Amino acid sequence: MAVSSQKITKNRRGGNSNNNSWIVKQARGILPPVVALLVFLTIWQLLCLPGSEGLPGPIQVVQGAWDPFIINPFFDNGGNSKGLALQVFASLQRVAIGFSLSAIVGVGFGILIGSNKLVYRSLDPIFQVLRTIPPLAWLPIALAALKDNGLAAIFVIFITAVWPILINTTVGVQQIPQDYINVKRVLKLSNKAYFFKILLPASLPYIFTGLRIGIGLSWLAIVAAEMLRSDVGIGFFIWESYNNAYLDRIILALIYVGIVGFLLDRSIAFIATKIVAEDLK
Repeated sequence: MAVSSQKITKNRRGGNSNNNSWIVKQARGILPPVVALLVFLTIWQLLCLPGSEGLPGPIQVVQGAWDPFIINPFFDNGGNSKGLALQVFASLQRVAIGFSLSAIVGVGFGILIGSNKLVYRSLDPIFQVLRTIPPLAWLPIALAALKDNGLAAIFVIFITAVWPILINTTVGVQQIPQDYINVKRVLKLSNKAYFFKILLPASLPYIFTGLRIGIGLSWLAIVAAEMLRSDVGIGFFIWESYNNAYLDRIILALIYVGIVGFLLDRSIAFIATKIVAEDLK
């Protein structure tokens, strides 16, 4: 009985120490950015005191945008008068379509180009030229061809995100070790088996790197495209607020843009860890 009680006591102590170490670990990860944010907000407020000209401070931003943009981000008064959450949702819909198309085309063509040296030598110079064209330079052409602001914005997203996905996928396929290719020949694997058992698993880290870059560029492109030609979306909201001199709303919208962009990047990274880890088992 004495031995059992000692084991229970040790287990309890071990559990407490594990809990304490977890709390300490979480605190070390959370406290530094929180402190840095508080310092930044304090400096910002001191530089933008009430009554001063120029940018509003954080207190003025909260006061000016509190009702309805902060307390009711889902309001819809019809037309273009919508809350920030609905504006972001409209932008995310366009990003979802454009990014999905770019992922399909980028991964598909990347695998084809990376697997065939002749195709690579033929198309790579063209792609290298096209990818250097600024995304918004495509907007007039998209508007002229598609005759629709929403479709034009989706095209801009697609043409922005497809290049990093395509290039990273191509590199991933080209980096497959020669030993893997020799295994295919020795085992006489079919093209289907080689694709799913060797090529795709070996290329996944590169593919997801391209997808992470692509989703970030997609979010940047949609905000810029909506600022130029759109009737709804977070970019449109920022431009309309600027035209009406609502700087507090612009700053609040920028916070939304940053948080959503961060979440999009982390979502792709999370999916990558799950799929790549599962594939390696």
